[in-house]
Amino acid sequence: MKQRSGLEAAFENTLWYSRWAVLVAVISSVLAALLMFYMAAVDTFYTVDHLVTYAGIDDYADRGEIRAVAVAQVVEIIDIFLLAIVLMIFGLGLYELYISKIDHAYEGDDEASQHMLSITSLDDLKSRLGKVIMMILVVKFFEMAIGMEVDDPLTLLMFSGGVLMTGAALMLTEMVHRK
Repeated sequence: MKQRSGLEAAFENTLWYSRWAVLVAVISSVLAALLMFYMAAVDTFYTVDHLVTYAGIDDYADRGEIRAVAVAQVVEIIDIFLLAIVLMIFGLGLYELYISKIDHAYEGDDEASQHMLSITSLDDLKSRLGKVIMMILVVKFFEMAIGMEVDDPLTLLMFSGGVLMTGAALMLTEMVHRK
C-alpha cells in the first residue's frame, strides 16, 4: 500500500463519503414510485366503478363508447404502473450500486428478489430500465393506436409500419437480452 499524505487521505475520504448524496435520488425515486402506484390504484378503482354499469347498458353503440374509454383508461393505468416500476428499479439500483446491497433481498431462498436486484453495474441498471421503458413505449403506441382513425391507405400503411417497427424493437431488445 502506498503512502498517502494527510491531505490526500482526507480528500479521498470526503470523496468516498460524498456517495451518500445518492440517497437524495434514491429516496426521491422510491417516493415518486409509491405516488405513481397510488395514482394508478386510484385510477383503477374509478375505472372499475365506472364500468359497474356496463352490463346494464342495452344500446350497443353506447357500450362501444364506454368500452373504448375503458380500454384507453386501462392502457393508461398500465403505463402509470410501468413508470412506477421504472422509478422503483432506478431507486433500488442506485442504492445497491452506490450505498450498499439490500441484505433482505439476498436472505433465504427467495429467488425472485435476488433476480430483481442483481444489479452489478450502471450497464445492468440501464439495461433493466431500458426494458421497462421499451414496454412503456409499446403501451403508449397501443394507447395511441386505440384512438387512431384509419381514413385512407396511407394512414393504414403508416400504422402497419409502426406495428412492424414496434415488433422489431421488441425482438431486438430480446436478442440483446439473451446475449
